[in-house]
This record gives sequence, C-alpha cells and structure tokens, in this order.
Amino acid sequence: MTLLSHYHAALPDLSVPWQAAAVKAPVLLAVNRGLAEAIGFDLADRDDAALARLFSGQDLPGGANPVALAYSGHQFGHFSPVLGDGRALLLGECQAADGTLYDVQLKGSGRTPFSRNGDGKAALGPVLREFLVAEAMHALGVPTTRALAAVATGERVQRETSLPGAILTRVAASHIRIGTFEYLASRRDTKNLNALIDYTLARHYPDVAKDAAGDDKALALLTAYAARLAELIAHWMSLGFVHGVMNTDNMALSGETIDYGPCAFMDHFNPAAVFSSIDQRSRYAFGNQPVIAQWNLARLAECLLTAGLAPDDDADEAAVAPFAAVIAGFMAQFEAAFAQRMAAKLGLLQPDDAVIRDLWAAMVGQNADFTGFFRALSDEVRGNEGAAAAYFTDGQVYASWAVGWRAALAAEGRDAGAVAAAMDAVNPLYIPRNHKVEEA
Repeated sequence: MTLLSHYHAALPDLSVPWQAAAVKAPVLLAVNRGLAEAIGFDLADRDDAALARLFSGQDLPGGANPVALAYSGHQFGHFSPVLGDGRALLLGECQAADGTLYDVQLKGSGRTPFSRNGDGKAALGPVLREFLVAEAMHALGVPTTRALAAVATGERVQRETSLPGAILTRVAASHIRIGTFEYLASRRDTKNLNALIDYTLARHYPDVAKDAAGDDKALALLTAYAARLAELIAHWMSLGFVHGVMNTDNMALSGETIDYGPCAFMDHFNPAAVFSSIDQRSRYAFGNQPVIAQWNLARLAECLLTAGLAPDDDADEAAVAPFAAVIAGFMAQFEAAFAQRMAAKLGLLQPDDAVIRDLWAAMVGQNADFTGFFRALSDEVRGNEGAAAAYFTDGQVYASWAVGWRAALAAEGRDAGAVAAAMDAVNPLYIPRNHKVEEA
C-alpha cells in the first residue's frame, strides 16, 4: 500500500512538511480493519507492535509525506487569520478500488509550526471519544470522518491534571474546511483561491465541476455545498446531535461531520442544550445549529466572491446577488430536509408541518429522552398505548399532540406493522450516551 500526496502536490502553499514527534512506548488500543480494507489501506503482515509504530507516526507507510495543513477560522464568531494543524499531520491519501481518495491523518502527533503555545499532543480520553462517536455517527448513516486506529503513547500529557497520552488516526474525504478558503481569502491570494475552488470541485463535486466554468465555478461550489450542508445539519437535528463547536475551521467542504470535541447526543430534549464549557453565550446550542450553519456558509460565500476580484477591488452588487441568494435560500433547504427526516421518524411518508412543529414545541420542558421517545412511538403504532406518553412529564401534553399525529398516520392508510418497522429503521435504539462515553 502506497499513500499519495495529492492535496500537497496540488496546493503546496496550504501545508507545511513536518514529522510526528518521537513516542516513548506506543501501544495499539484499537484498529478499524473494516475501514482499512474499504479505503485500500493494507494492514496485512503487521502485528500489533508494528501497527502501534505505524499509527503513532514512528514508521511511515510507503509514499507518506506528512504535512501540517494551513487554515484560518472564525472561532465563536471571532476571526483568527492563522490556525492550522497544531497537533495533526496529514500522512497522505489512500485511493480506494473505485478511485475515491481518503485522507489519512494523525491527531495528537506532536507540535507543528501551527501549535502556538500548545504541546501538539492528545489525551487518551478525547481520542477514545472521537473514535466512539465518529464510528457511531457512521453507523447511524451520518456523513462523518472516521476512526482508523487509536494508539497509547506511553507518555503523560499535562492538562488540568496529568493524563495518559494517545494518538488517533482519522480518515476523511478530505480536510478542506471553510477555514481553508478563509486563509487564502484573507490574504487576497486569488491564484491559490481559484486553485482551491478547482480542487474542491474536482474532489468532492465532480458532476458540478463538469458543468461549471470560469466565474461560475465559485457560485457552483457554494450552491453544491449549501445543499450538502443543509442535509447534514438536518441529519444532526433529527438525531438530537449537538456538535458543540461549529467554528468555520470545523466545517468540512466534503459535507462530513468533523472534529468531535465537546459534542454529545442529547438525552433530554432541550433546544438550548450546550456541551462546550467555553460556549458561554450558547452560540452553538442544539437549536442554533441551522442558523450557525447559514452564518458559516455566508463566510464561505465571502471567500468565494474574493476569488473573482483584483487585489484592491470589492465585489459589486450584481456580483454579490447570486451568492446572497444561495445564503438566503439555505434555511428553506434545511427545513425541507429536516421535515423529510422528521416525517420518517414519525412514520409518515409525507411531512406534516403542523405535526412536526407542534411536537417540537410540546417536547420543550417535558424532560423527554429524545432517543427513547421516538423508539416508543413505534411501540404506540404497534398498539402499546402509553409507551410514548411515559417519556413526558405531563402525559396530557403528549396526548394533545398525538391527536394530530394519529390523524396524519390514519390519512396515509398504511399497515401499522410496516409503519412501525420503518420507524425503527430510522430511530436509533442505541446512541453513544454522553455519560457512557465519559465512563469509557
């Protein structure tokens, strides 16, 4: 197996060649062999000790050319012109049998030129959290980066206390972020910005790339990404998932979920649920995620507009209008995608806006377990009356809402068993409960 340096070769100004730090005593904790096989990463003839050295960056696979990626980002609404991979290295890309490229990245592999005051390392807990949650998201059908391996380093890292160190190997469709575009746009580097547009279209939106030309490429990319982002956020919301840190450097142009820090699946429904201790103003609360996605999309639009400008020019009103239209239309795209997912969760073939809207309102303040409630609804369809109402503090609130839901089901006239089975297929029985992840 030989890795490629596809991204670095195409856009050399967006990464810095670097090497992983030496590790004292790497020990393999977990390896995702199914994922390795799927992406063409050959692990044959390597024992655990060899895999520990491989996935800690001590030994490199053929063709590996480790680089730290450059990018900017809006963090909690404030722009940081230089962020970059402060503790990660892109080893290169695997090419699967169908020709698809997959980034293979070490996370927690030591200091890089972007580390600032950090040590570039990772503690065991966050590595295991990302491994568990990323793989759960994949199993739930959510576009996501994935975990290939976890290695204990045999060293301690100092945070508030001394913690065991570890390294995660992450696989992604790519690590191109909104922040990557911001890095170039903030420098008015239109040459590389246009090259990045071309590269992103070719890698993630090849069908769009065939039809886009000249100045239309930037708008085509924004339009394509907006549709993918709307679907992603709708999927998150339908599962009660809270990303926690939707900074622009955590928004991947592939449309995958990336960076599992202070994230969680809600237990009790609460639109104001926040899982980042530093999110003092609840910017990234569960219920704010669609609005923040739209805000982030606007930052990308600003970058893409820059690609067509001379160094000292500003975009005129005519140039801005089609980009603004994409931003303005995002919420309708999200709402349509969300309504379709919620309809499926409720056993409906067609969305009933009133039933969905009223349920969202009814659940507020009821301490309802988000995942358990939707599983109980299929029990109700099977005739187990009271199963879903038990999840509400006030069963009458549920009963009032259920009148409209039952009427919508009856209007479609489908077999109850088939409806319940379809609901079970989209409503998880198991999620990575936050307290269980913390225990692990």
